[in-house]
Amino acid sequence: MGTRAARPAGLPCGAENPALRRLALGARQQIHSWSPRTPSTRLTAPAGPARGVARPAMAPDPVAAETAAQGPTPRYFTWDEVAQRSGCEERWLVIDRKVYNISEFTRRHPGGSRVISHYAGQDATDPFVAFHINKGLVKKYMNSLLIGELSPEQPSFEPTKNKELTDEFRELRATVERMGLMKANHVFFLLYLLHILLLDGAAWLTLWVFGTSFLPFLLCAVLLSAVQAQAGWLQHDFGHLSVFSTSKWNHLLHHFVIGHLKGAPASWWNHMHFQHHAKPNCFRKDPDINMHPFFFALGKILSVELGKQKKKYMPYNHQHKYFFLIGPPALLPLYFQWYIFYFVIQRKKWVDLAWMITFYVRFFLTYVPLLGLKAFLGLFFIVRFLESNWFVWVTQMNHIPMHIDHDRNMDWVSTQLQATCNVHKSAFNDWFSGHLNFQIEHHLFPTMPRHNYHKVAPLVQSLCAKHGIEYQSKPLLSAFADIIHSLKESGQLWLDAYLHQ
Repeated sequence: MGTRAARPAGLPCGAENPALRRLALGARQQIHSWSPRTPSTRLTAPAGPARGVARPAMAPDPVAAETAAQGPTPRYFTWDEVAQRSGCEERWLVIDRKVYNISEFTRRHPGGSRVISHYAGQDATDPFVAFHINKGLVKKYMNSLLIGELSPEQPSFEPTKNKELTDEFRELRATVERMGLMKANHVFFLLYLLHILLLDGAAWLTLWVFGTSFLPFLLCAVLLSAVQAQAGWLQHDFGHLSVFSTSKWNHLLHHFVIGHLKGAPASWWNHMHFQHHAKPNCFRKDPDINMHPFFFALGKILSVELGKQKKKYMPYNHQHKYFFLIGPPALLPLYFQWYIFYFVIQRKKWVDLAWMITFYVRFFLTYVPLLGLKAFLGLFFIVRFLESNWFVWVTQMNHIPMHIDHDRNMDWVSTQLQATCNVHKSAFNDWFSGHLNFQIEHHLFPTMPRHNYHKVAPLVQSLCAKHGIEYQSKPLLSAFADIIHSLKESGQLWLDAYLHQ
């Protein structure tokens, strides 16, 4: 909590000492007062004489005139003052040393209220740069939220963050932008979309040409699963604004791919996925690990906490076994399939709902004439089952085996590297995972087009080596196996703490 500075006495009339003038001016510029609700900076004028009492004539104050000419006195805050505004009633954050009050803005934030709230009380400079493709335009809208800046004596980073690493990463990002690696190759994404549409057409042709017996039916289901998985990776590109230079076109294509090709709402994806990127593997901030603790005990630290607290929602020491039952097979068909409709109706996302309906109408009209209603429903849920397994193994291989903890307010690079790992590059791995085998580069540069990940990877590796940060990359099957290994290990840690505390 900052203390209110006492106002120094004004300069004597006619004082002309330059050193004294500079001292008084500096003191005036540092004066600020603070109140819990509405921080304000003001200079309190000395009380004047009572009414009717003659005032002595005074010469103009040259310091006051100089201060007025310079404009309003800025309001200064400390990191402690900012950190205290991280609750539900009041939220502040810092971007480029500027302090913003986002308490009311969170409800209007285009990326969702939670993602910006996750940085309340913290410096958000690097995530702000990482997530926005038109920073100048966004900053214009932020002017109304500006309430001051950090005091000159305050460092640019909180004590929990690595200043040298942060400075060098920002230099790396500037280098990446100069190299043109943030610009997309539109031909790449056009061909990628065409290959999805071709697979979709091939699935229908399989039944139309070869009939609806078991083998054509199964081949059709596999092709449609590939369509759904690959469309999932493509909508991910548009959702991250990594294809077009303007948000408008990215959002439009995002609605088409996730809504019309997959039957899911874009708003739901934005709400969930940007939180994951803002604070990956941070308990209560990353929705991707909301499985803890009701289904799984995740991470060494959180698992031990559960054991010490004597909490047992599930037999966690067996979670590496029941993962195969309630993890990959069940996520999409048994949870996401109904939850996405609940989400759009509850939040009145009617545009998303309209896009979703076009998917189900098209799918129904395409396959019911060939299969009949019962076989059509069977096909649909087989596709969702296969897609769910594909999706879960790919998305969790980079995160579940990594460090999972509460938010420790670390710097951007450390936050992302401790929560992510890579899978080796190959033509199959790139296609199978939608280039999410380069999870480290994707998390550091979320708006970077995926075809440039391998180009920036050596630069990221050099940065990590210089600062002693582990840069993990592993074979695909090893990454899958590490999911099970980490679940088994954290389950055992929970059991040990549960029995011996």
